[in-house]
Amino acid sequence: MYSSKIIGLGYYVPENVVTNDDLSKIMDTNDEWIQERTGIKERRWIDPKSGDTTAIMGSKAAKIAIERAGLTKDDIDFIIFATLSPDMYFPGGGVLLQDLLDMPTVGALDIRNQCSGFIYGLSVADQFIKTGMYKNVLVVGSENHSGGLDKTTRGRNVSVIFGDGAGAAVLSRCEEKGKGILSTHLHSEGKYAKELTIENPSTNKWIPEFIKENNHDDVSYYPYMNGQFVFKHAVVRFSEVIMEGLMANNLQKDDISLLIPHQANLRISQFIQKKLGLADGKVFNNIMKYGNTTAASVVIALTEAFEEGRIKDNDIVVLAAFGSGFTWGSVVIRW
Repeated sequence: MYSSKIIGLGYYVPENVVTNDDLSKIMDTNDEWIQERTGIKERRWIDPKSGDTTAIMGSKAAKIAIERAGLTKDDIDFIIFATLSPDMYFPGGGVLLQDLLDMPTVGALDIRNQCSGFIYGLSVADQFIKTGMYKNVLVVGSENHSGGLDKTTRGRNVSVIFGDGAGAAVLSRCEEKGKGILSTHLHSEGKYAKELTIENPSTNKWIPEFIKENNHDDVSYYPYMNGQFVFKHAVVRFSEVIMEGLMANNLQKDDISLLIPHQANLRISQFIQKKLGLADGKVFNNIMKYGNTTAASVVIALTEAFEEGRIKDNDIVVLAAFGSGFTWGSVVIRW
């Protein structure tokens, strides 16, 4: 059985920077309030004039990752596209990405696991490569949150958190024993689905009916998050799934070279760091600059960490995410 190895990384974020002070001009909030609760200083939101979409941002990140992998688009055997904000209700972003990259008629799979999307995508890609079905798999996480946020005081608790962006990784077959992705671990708990969700429009409320009845007081088409409830579950599940990954590979907390958690809230990352007893240099955070980019979060952070020289050969890199669903997971990599 083969193993899989990340051989190329790339990310793209919109040029439009939205600071906390910018948000204070459109809703009742301020920089101190946002930073104290989330650690976020600014985020990127698509400028409607730019032409960026979820799929287009994904294609920009993918081109960088493919080039860095030393491959061409024709070398990619399969596409996995993770997002909660596709360009359209259907089809999914994977086929749009395939067309934008002018790839051959490779398969394209869409992952709808929100904040855990990239972790789930890596796990699926890893299995395809391990079984020998594919040699090179492109995994993309991309989000356009700004197009669907309630940018008023009513929605501030959620809207200040999220940003737009995309990241991509190329996984390739690796025959070097003990290198690459060592294991992946995935979980879900659907009974808490409504604690972090967008309920409408949906097939439970037919779209023509929804449009006809819709009014400005209906917030069901905006993201809802039970913040404290999500936070309490996140810190528990993050710790569990990280330790699950370490135990599966006979590793200890001290063996972690770099932990890259999903960038949901800086306070969550700090809590996990303290709980695991990790030094500052062993945890990578960039939520301060980009906010929560959901399925793009882990891969953007992974790419930045690699670009900054924070990841070296033979390092043990642990990726972990928790989010809507609830879903959560981890990936343990020997670089």
